[in-house]
Amino acid sequence: MSAQSIIIDVVRSRFPFCIVWTPIPLLTWLFPFIGHMGIALSSGVIRDFAAPYYVSEDNMAFGKPTKYWQLQPSFANGGIEGWDSSIIEASEIYKTHVHNLFCDNCHSHVATALNFMQYGGSNSWNMVKLALLMAWHGKYVSFPAYVKTWFPFFAIVIIVVCILIFF
Repeated sequence: MSAQSIIIDVVRSRFPFCIVWTPIPLLTWLFPFIGHMGIALSSGVIRDFAAPYYVSEDNMAFGKPTKYWQLQPSFANGGIEGWDSSIIEASEIYKTHVHNLFCDNCHSHVATALNFMQYGGSNSWNMVKLALLMAWHGKYVSFPAYVKTWFPFFAIVIIVVCILIFF
C-alpha cells in the first residue's frame, strides 16, 4: 500500500481507514457529542447505516463528514483485505436491520465492522465506546466543520442564559 492511498481527501470525501462523523440537525444542536457515524473502506468510500434496511455508500445521510478518526489497517485481522471485507459484511447485515436511534444505529454498524475485523485484537466494540473514542480521537476536517458542529449549541446556550438572566 502506498502512502498516497491512505491520504485524506476532504474535497472528494475520501477517508481511507477512517471512522467518520457528522452532526445531526436538532439532535447535535442540543447534544454536540451525538451525531451520525460511518466507516470508510480502504479506497476511502464511506459506508453508513442511514435508514431502516439501507446502508448508503459514498453519500452520508446527514452530509459530508465534519470529523474523522483514521485507524491503522494493520490492526485489523487480515490487514487491508480484512478491513474491507469486514465493512462489506457488516453493511450487508445492516441492510436487513431496522434503524433504532437508541439500540441499533449507525454507531452499531461501525462497531459490528470493527468486531468482525477484530480491530486491535478486540471484539467488544460498541456504540458508547465508539462515541467516546470519536470525541477523544476525532479530528475536524476544517474550522468551518468545527463551527457547523458547535455554533448551534453555543447559540442555544447563550439564548437560554440570556432568557434566564433578563426574565
